[in-house]
Amino acid sequence: MSKIKFKKKPKTTGPPCFGTSLQQFINIGPQGTSGSYLKRFSTMPIMFCNTNTVCNVAWRNDYSYWLSTREPMLPMMNPVEGPALQRYISRCSVCEAVSEVVAVHSQETRIPDCPSGFRSMWTGFSFMMSSGAGGRGAGQALESPGSCLEDFRATPFIECHGNGRCNHYATSYSFWLATLRAYEEFRTPISETLKAGSQEQRISRCRVCARQ
Repeated sequence: MSKIKFKKKPKTTGPPCFGTSLQQFINIGPQGTSGSYLKRFSTMPIMFCNTNTVCNVAWRNDYSYWLSTREPMLPMMNPVEGPALQRYISRCSVCEAVSEVVAVHSQETRIPDCPSGFRSMWTGFSFMMSSGAGGRGAGQALESPGSCLEDFRATPFIECHGNGRCNHYATSYSFWLATLRAYEEFRTPISETLKAGSQEQRISRCRVCARQ
């Protein structure tokens, strides 16, 4: 029987968990797959090379994006660097399963059930994609376990630069699957502004399931 590897939910100890993507959002691996797991952390873990056989490492205008923890930023929102970054970078584990692992989304505040023949692994909020500097972004398939984050945060990732500093910048956006009532189908969406404490009322819930 073949085995499938997937990335387990974020945690606070263990190897660093690569969030979404690197410079210009070139993916190492979609969130939720084993390719998004790196054993060692660097604010710039890649180098880029050109046709002149010249390679560059850790240029100041390079970016990397990582899933973050709930650690609050500094009072003046100053960038974080050095050993202090350990508190801000989420950790993850790569797990092995004998069958496919999928996420199901309810488009409601109700947590959905697993399909028949599947067992529940964890529940969360339906995360679709993120964007950062320059309006560039990266998404993922909603069937991926990486699309079901256990916690909701308006900015679930942190942006790091080649100069060794990381921060939650004003250009960072996260995109979540919204709730949708049956009578709202095929109608013009109504604009809403949701402030802290009320966002979870409009975010779809999800469950990650594995075949029994």
